[in-house]
Amino acid sequence: MRVLLFTGKGGVGKTTAAAATAAAAAARGSKTLVLSTDPAHSLADALAVPLGATPTEIATGLYGMQVDAQAAFERTWREVQTYLLGLLERAGVDALQAEELTVLPGAEEVLALLEVSRQVTNGPWDLVVVDCAPTGETLRLLALPEALTWYVERVFPAQRRALRAVRPLLSRVSGPVVPREDLFDAVERLHRDLLEVRDVLTAPSTSVRLVLTPEAVVVAEARRTLTSLALYGYRVDALLANRVFPPSDDPFLAGWVSAQAEQLDAVRADAGGLPVLELPYRAGEPVGLQALTEVGQALYAGADPSVDAGDVPELLTVSRTVDGFELSLSLPLARLSDVDLTRSGDELVVTVAGHRRLLSLPSALRRCLVAGAVLRDGRLSVRFEPDPALWMRS
Repeated sequence: MRVLLFTGKGGVGKTTAAAATAAAAAARGSKTLVLSTDPAHSLADALAVPLGATPTEIATGLYGMQVDAQAAFERTWREVQTYLLGLLERAGVDALQAEELTVLPGAEEVLALLEVSRQVTNGPWDLVVVDCAPTGETLRLLALPEALTWYVERVFPAQRRALRAVRPLLSRVSGPVVPREDLFDAVERLHRDLLEVRDVLTAPSTSVRLVLTPEAVVVAEARRTLTSLALYGYRVDALLANRVFPPSDDPFLAGWVSAQAEQLDAVRADAGGLPVLELPYRAGEPVGLQALTEVGQALYAGADPSVDAGDVPELLTVSRTVDGFELSLSLPLARLSDVDLTRSGDELVVTVAGHRRLLSLPSALRRCLVAGAVLRDGRLSVRFEPDPALWMRS
């Protein structure tokens, strides 16, 4: 099973790129599902066919769907929301306001990823193409499983034990505001589901394709996104440059061609060997299966869209050194001034330009001290030296 995630700044054409990739793959004989987790749900518009919450056959071997995030919300978050509603209503909050306050920000997009996991795990597909939300939302979603893991593994057990001991007394005093066991069960189920999502999205068979247009603002965001995706452990195998102007003798268009060429040169210089695939501006908007298939075939030059478009570097490695160990993390385009590194117990906390990841250290590194770190050629290398007290004890 192959999974391709398409994301990019809003308006760059990621839905078109995702749909075109799926159409071209299906034309080559792959049983392909293209689905949208973007709340804007423009996938049906691009394909010019109605899509629903279950896979709809568009053509031989090609299926599409738009995830019903509200239904996923009802299945997964309703128990937690019911508890929060009771809490707010007892505090005197208006029922309508309470309903709004208990909607988890970004919950619909998060829960949409659960459907991706279900289709990958249980579906009959050779290829699943995902039209994700714009990059800002996507990065928040992709970081959530590890953040929730920290909470569930550290905070929840203590809360659960404490409440189990005092619940009989508190229930007589406070009524329904005391969390029941099923509330903890609901959060733990969500946690397990999100870990399964992360396993699917970080598997070697999954990669991200970052869509951009050759404009300074868009390219700047794509640079930051490339770094953040690597930080969270997601493989990027290609950059897709959309709406590239063809050469022209017209002075106005020639100016755009020159400006775009400058941006594309910068993108290629920064991509670290990743291919930059170009999709030229077309005379008309590519809508419908035939037009999208043509776009996909042109984009990949007739090659199989499902294979890695280029060599993907190892995101995280641990190796032995003369003095101990070295942990190496891929951080393409990161700047030293944006990187912060701390050790917290058995975890290494890496922060890059506001994005944070907690890396659980393997057992050998847990018994070591951080001896130094360096950022070079797009990789953060952290040196570990054995802690004599801990290694003697083992």
